[in-house]
Amino acid sequence: MIGIHKRITLINCLFLLTQVLAFGQDYDILIKGGLVIDPKNNISSVMDVAIHEGTIVRVSPDISANSAIKTIDASGLIVTPGLLDIHGHLFFGTQPNAYLSNSFGSLPPDGFTFRSGVTTIVDAGGSGWKNFETFKEQTIDRSKTRVLAFLNIVGSGMKGGAIEQNVTDMDPEATANKAKQHPEIIVGIKLAHYSGPSWVPTDLTLSAGNMADIPVMIDFGGSDPELSMESLLIEKLRPGDIFTHCYAQVKGRTPLVDENSKVRPYVFNAQQKGIIFDVGHGGGSFSFKQAVPATNQGFWPNSISTDLHTGSMNGGMKDLTNIMSKFLNMNMSLNEVIKSVTWSPAQYINRTDLGHLSVGAVADVSLLKLTEGNFGFIDTKGLKMTGKEKLHCELTLREGQIVWDLNGLSSPLWNE
Repeated sequence: MIGIHKRITLINCLFLLTQVLAFGQDYDILIKGGLVIDPKNNISSVMDVAIHEGTIVRVSPDISANSAIKTIDASGLIVTPGLLDIHGHLFFGTQPNAYLSNSFGSLPPDGFTFRSGVTTIVDAGGSGWKNFETFKEQTIDRSKTRVLAFLNIVGSGMKGGAIEQNVTDMDPEATANKAKQHPEIIVGIKLAHYSGPSWVPTDLTLSAGNMADIPVMIDFGGSDPELSMESLLIEKLRPGDIFTHCYAQVKGRTPLVDENSKVRPYVFNAQQKGIIFDVGHGGGSFSFKQAVPATNQGFWPNSISTDLHTGSMNGGMKDLTNIMSKFLNMNMSLNEVIKSVTWSPAQYINRTDLGHLSVGAVADVSLLKLTEGNFGFIDTKGLKMTGKEKLHCELTLREGQIVWDLNGLSSPLWNE
């Protein structure tokens, strides 16, 4: 039996040997043989992706496996930029009766992002200017996921009920000032859930967006009588502003597909004008009776997002790859699906450093598997659509670190 000191010496020698062997290698991680889909760079072919010190350093066919410390075999998988979910709710906390603002309805991001390939998620209005710093300290600064924010026009954030109806708490100047203080995090202004038949909240939100020079995201609340959807899309919103829950069919809001299953003509006009139509699936905002006829008529979303919160994750929404799969089965091309969760939303929030695999970009990477079979997908009305294709995430890297590995693609066998 080898003595304890000799064993320690042997272990140290083996460690030094691995360091010597690694020293001459160019890359930390090599993702080899996957179908790389990188819409920004017009790549859709089998390529290898090399990573060093958290950065993409090479994308090329047939990079030698000997040039990397760790090689991941991505054969049969789709390699994409880290997915970007433009609409989630992450301001989790323990305040009672506070809905999605420091309360129980929101979710800590790291448990619900990496497993679906998401490396960046945007909180859609959980905090306002009054409590953004709390959100930043509790969630943004403590998460491995990159968390960004649409700041609520309501100073108290998305606390639900009467608080979100309080026009006197909608302060464009204070909201814009807070956004200017954190330009690297606050990417837009959010209006949600206002139910009065008044344009004042919309106008205040747009005012804040103009002052901070950032887009707004509108969740058009239900009102009685309904406010004109055509006026919102054509007259109010600016090119680059985001209309979320675009396939919803809810009380108090004109659906984009009419009672004859036809997309209203002004919807196409608005999209051509530059209005961004976001899925924002959620727990109550996605109907196949809207989405299927709309996509059949060529009205596709600009961005696919989850509206992640406790009320949606265990319902029809599930996760981002599930929603992506729905659109694949509605005949959206795979490349367009990937674009709608990578490069497109990165541009909409003015974060063009994200959503691509360019040399020099941060090494946020997702490895997805597309499976063929017989699958069922559920909308928020409890109705099912069947499909033959389904995506799931096998592996996720955040800044070159493996943060999710479903089947151990990056791990050696235990007995080797």
